[in-house]
Amino acid sequence: MVEREFIETSNGHALFVRDWGSGPPIVLLAGWAMPSDLWGPVMVMLGDRGFRTIAYDRRGHGRSSDPGVVNYDCLADDLAAVLEARDLRDCMVVAHSGAAGEVIRYVTRHGSARLDRIVLVGAQGPCLLQSVDNPDGIPREGFEALLQQLKEDLPGWIENNVEAFVPGASKGTRTWVSEMILGCSRRTAIDLQRTIAEADLRLETQELDLPVTIIHGDLDASCPIDMTGRRYAKLIAEAHYIEYEGAAHGLMLTHAKRLADDIAMQFTQG
Repeated sequence: MVEREFIETSNGHALFVRDWGSGPPIVLLAGWAMPSDLWGPVMVMLGDRGFRTIAYDRRGHGRSSDPGVVNYDCLADDLAAVLEARDLRDCMVVAHSGAAGEVIRYVTRHGSARLDRIVLVGAQGPCLLQSVDNPDGIPREGFEALLQQLKEDLPGWIENNVEAFVPGASKGTRTWVSEMILGCSRRTAIDLQRTIAEADLRLETQELDLPVTIIHGDLDASCPIDMTGRRYAKLIAEAHYIEYEGAAHGLMLTHAKRLADDIAMQFTQG
């Protein structure tokens, strides 16, 4: 059975949720500016392997409502609303890109009682902007220039970067990815990009009290691996680290079968 419906958050906003199949539950969170459609191929493959797959459009994305307010606290509370509305327990949360901060903040605010494991795929963070105690981060002026481009010419930015997201993908796939990003609320896209960049998740990451798997491509241009994936692996005690050689940021599209296999295998990990 394929179930599609909206879940109402505590402040009255609607989240569009896909909930497919039965079996151990896997919740998949899409990255910056992406709706739940991004996970479609992997959801089908995981369903074929006997898992229940749940994905939703975060606020300002896809079919969900657009309150014009977005930060990690409210996004963590939205995740809590979905888990509670569907009474999901012992579930795995798979978070792509900037969604890493959503699930990490969820554990900080709501605890990990409903979760079995976290899987971070091409994760942004844990601390991106340059500072005295983060000298290898992104300079503030470079980040502000990016935000200005997103405000003024988001289509142009997408055109220049979509190939690096899904290298070697078909023209149809690149067009589809571009259209998904353009479907995101511009207000949400800009504010979420700032939230992701300005978050310092280092302490919260170290305090995670459940198993964590990290999956990252070594050619990820959106989240350079030395700044993100490998850094998470050092911060999280006993993290299960998987590196995809020659892979970029859009692993769920360019490496869908391998990623589905690796996600499925995590339920057997200790």
